[in-house]
Amino acid sequence: MMHRRAELLIYCIKKILSFVISIVFLSLVVFYISRWAPGDPLVSYYGDRVEKMSPEEREWAEERLGLNDPVYVQYIRWAQNALHGSFGISYKYKTDVTEVIGGRIGNTLLLGGIGFLLIFLLAPVVGILCVWYENKLPDKMISRVGTISSCIPEFWFSLVLILVFSVIFKILPGSGAYDIGKSNDVLSRIRHLILPLAVVVISHIWYYAYMVRNKLLEEVRADYVLLAKAKGLSRSRILLGHCLRNVMPSYISIMAISIPHILGGTYIVETVFSYPGIGTLAYESARYKDYNLLMLVCILSGVVVIFCNIIGQAINERIDPRIKAEKTGEALEVEVL
Repeated sequence: MMHRRAELLIYCIKKILSFVISIVFLSLVVFYISRWAPGDPLVSYYGDRVEKMSPEEREWAEERLGLNDPVYVQYIRWAQNALHGSFGISYKYKTDVTEVIGGRIGNTLLLGGIGFLLIFLLAPVVGILCVWYENKLPDKMISRVGTISSCIPEFWFSLVLILVFSVIFKILPGSGAYDIGKSNDVLSRIRHLILPLAVVVISHIWYYAYMVRNKLLEEVRADYVLLAKAKGLSRSRILLGHCLRNVMPSYISIMAISIPHILGGTYIVETVFSYPGIGTLAYESARYKDYNLLMLVCILSGVVVIFCNIIGQAINERIDPRIKAEKTGEALEVEVL
């Protein structure tokens, strides 16, 4: 019992250290790349007045924002403030970056959360339909349509939907999260969610449905299925009660890792639809050299990506202990050498 607790403690410490090191490395990379990228951050803060500034005024403005120090000094100062919960002010919005993100993160969670839930629920259904009608017309049609939809770039698909449903037929809004002055109107939010949500779901669902289809086909051809048929079990009971149950643990681990993939697609969709979420903030902060906002957006996104990868890896090790055993064996070999 004590041995298991010690192993669990060591495992958790390793994961936490890996998480912290990854976040620190990400912050370093983003910080340096953003500082070295072309552009003038003063334009984001002062606007067109920068062009009329004298060299002395420009030097004073850079000193006020802490931009005249070497990059490593700027990073140390930012890291120290970040450890105390202060991430600075947004150059563009002239307010604390946490407030700016706090006003947008709910929209991203709504769009991305509903999109992920729909993909998670619908992908197995699509995969089961393909297996049920294997090599028949429904399977071939779903496979071809799914392959085409997964290959269409999200930004282009978004523009097509906006052109058709917002410009030509004027049925659905093509931008924003709600009508002006109707932030609490549920129907308004639903109408603005339909097109972005359709792009997120349609662009990703076949990727996971295809994996479910292939894994189910492997299960259908396994020996235990022949035994179940010999016992007189119905096809639906075998497929849903046995094959699907064996596939679901792997599917859950895949979906845990897929959150960053879907999150990235959500960011693109937000930008095209001018949906006020983290995706649009990421684009604006990079475009306007809003360093503090860019850093916090990247850190939050990185936390989600790294955390989901760690969770997915933990689920895989739980499902298949051989993965953990292989790592333990490799570590023992290194120690022996």
